[in-house]
Amino acid sequence: MSITKLGLGLAALGRPEYINIRDNKNIDKSYESFEQNAYEMLDFAYENGIRYFDTAPSYGKGELFLKNWNDKYVYNNISLSTKWGYTYVANWEIGYTGKHEIKEHSIEKLTQQWQDSKALLPNLKIYQIHSATLESGVLKNEAVLNELYRLKKEHNLKIGLSSSGINQSEIIEKALKTEINNEILFDSFQVTFNFLEQATFSTLKKAKKLGKTIIIKEALANGRIFSYKNETLKKLAKKYNVGIDALALRFVIDYLAPDYLLSGASSKKQLTENLKSLNFSFSIDEIEQLKNLRVDSKTYWEERSNLNWD
Repeated sequence: MSITKLGLGLAALGRPEYINIRDNKNIDKSYESFEQNAYEMLDFAYENGIRYFDTAPSYGKGELFLKNWNDKYVYNNISLSTKWGYTYVANWEIGYTGKHEIKEHSIEKLTQQWQDSKALLPNLKIYQIHSATLESGVLKNEAVLNELYRLKKEHNLKIGLSSSGINQSEIIEKALKTEINNEILFDSFQVTFNFLEQATFSTLKKAKKLGKTIIIKEALANGRIFSYKNETLKKLAKKYNVGIDALALRFVIDYLAPDYLLSGASSKKQLTENLKSLNFSFSIDEIEQLKNLRVDSKTYWEERSNLNWD
């Protein structure tokens, strides 16, 4: 049995527009509709065995929806994670033309966003820097690192970071050497990995051997896998009687074996299809076939940067 557990990410559940290729473009984008759908999705995920839920302040109202749901049920068998460092500024404006979220990796932003995020305690288990980059200097910011260490000790948290872009491996390697009081600060890494973008494989395996928690996001490449025409995918989908999404998720499970693999589903139908990834396994030969679908990392991230918010 795989060690990987499927989790639910709230990136597409807490805001009306997101960088994703969706099959439900005509959905009701009102706040009320999204709020109801978020609670229904959280309930549905829990009913189907999911116990890990990931959010962030920049996911619109995703963190608030998760907090309200967490407060309502008071489950003692779930793990929550959230992040700090990005602020959602689109304010639920449909067709917003500016940047929907603004990055700020300052001690002031950490202090501000923690005041809301701490409401997820005690089920909050992982607290992460949102999309840490070398350029932001967050891994050199002593005030930030010391405060994260304090929160780690005071609340028994795992401190992590999420990453995106061509420098993911470099960021993780640097974080693996970041110490506070002669102790490695970072315990978990949330990383983009899929059969198109596999550049971090060796780095993640190294981190896993060091006892770090590995969380994979964007296993469906923001929906791009659905438009990826390939005979291997067609044959495997027919053989296992699943969709391309289940193949993509299963590839991550069988090839990388992370601790958590996030579904970004925004509907029960999508999550039901994602869950089928737990019902089969690939052969070694099939994994090799899927490994061969990888693309150049630079190309992958350039294509992602050109995706529209919808």
